[in-house]
Amino acid sequence: MIQTIRKAWGIPELRKKIIFTALILLIFRIGNAIPVPYVDTELLKSYLDGMSTTVLGLYNVMSGGAFAEATVFALGVQPYINSSIIIQLLTIAIPALERLAREGGEAGKKKIAAITRYATVAIALLQGFGYYMIMKNYGILMQQGIWAALVIIISFVAGSSFVMWLGEQVNEFGIGNGISIILFAGILSRVPNMVSLGMSYIAGKGSIGYLWIALLLIGMLAMVVLIVHVNGAERRIPVQYAKRQVGRKMYGGQASTLPMKVNMSGVLPVIFAQSIASLPATIAAFMKAPEEGTFAYAFLQAIDTKSVVYLIVYFLMIIAFSYFYATIQFNPVEISNNLKRNGGFIPGFRPGKPTSDFIAKVLNKVTLFGAIYLGIVAICPLIAGKLLGNSSLAIGGTSVIIVVGVALETVQALESQMLMRQYKGFLE
Repeated sequence: MIQTIRKAWGIPELRKKIIFTALILLIFRIGNAIPVPYVDTELLKSYLDGMSTTVLGLYNVMSGGAFAEATVFALGVQPYINSSIIIQLLTIAIPALERLAREGGEAGKKKIAAITRYATVAIALLQGFGYYMIMKNYGILMQQGIWAALVIIISFVAGSSFVMWLGEQVNEFGIGNGISIILFAGILSRVPNMVSLGMSYIAGKGSIGYLWIALLLIGMLAMVVLIVHVNGAERRIPVQYAKRQVGRKMYGGQASTLPMKVNMSGVLPVIFAQSIASLPATIAAFMKAPEEGTFAYAFLQAIDTKSVVYLIVYFLMIIAFSYFYATIQFNPVEISNNLKRNGGFIPGFRPGKPTSDFIAKVLNKVTLFGAIYLGIVAICPLIAGKLLGNSSLAIGGTSVIIVVGVALETVQALESQMLMRQYKGFLE
């Protein structure tokens, strides 16, 4: 990775793109340090520290800690990610959007991108209003009224829209996926805070604290190695193309493969499963605490984010969402029809339904392995946090998957850019 960045830095064109991406990240970090008016940030931070295992804690991690400080970029890339997922699902559900995506070409892609932008602003408006109501209900605002509400909500919406624009600028003039890189920078900015928490834990536990920190570091390195290997793992189904003669030329006859990634849905199943599984704890956090010994108290203890029931439900939901996203992204019937149309076939299986059934069978097996992998990566930090009594580790698995995935994706983008430059001389 370091070698790839060093080689890319030696190419003037790529060096400009790297510097541009770095400047965009600098602007993002500056925006993360500018608080919106009328908010008592100290009260807000102490309130969200107690909500670290809820959906609000997940938002805080995704924003790089800006959510707990009510900065201009407090909503971060969450509205854009949510709108992208919603539009992607609607594209499958609504035939008009599906036709626009498949047959609209470049103009269709631009229209869907514009719809995603409008959806981002709408979702940011809803989240900004919800965020304002939380601060108002818990007395975190230093001033209340229509003017304060308008300033706070508009600042959040404008900040989220500007972050979306920054991501698009990186896509066009920088390196890699802009939104992913901004998300990567936000999560990585929390590393110094994690180190300071680790040091304070060592100071409180003495020599046993050093042992726990060493075990955590070994576990983190093992997790990174696992993510790197699984991220590039794929099942390749052999495909043979029949020979056909067109005029005097013979086409086809070559062998190829149909790649099927083990983890084709990325971190989305983990984010969705965590949002839904922690929803009861989030709702309970806004309600009055029940008395000990009552049914409501026992129920909340059972669904708490540190309970065994939560871990089981969380794990099962990750598997369910992994299958859901795999079904959306990989349609065996469509793949089978495309192979048949182009004269391709899988050796040992007839074109049509037998081929689609075989692809679906392989897809189910591959998705199961990828889902179990995601579940293990997401559950391990939760278990470690439960053993150490540190709830801030609960979302560590999600963060590690995002950071490692984005790093690998960016390095691949650099390598493809360098490869294109090497072949440029042959094409001219």
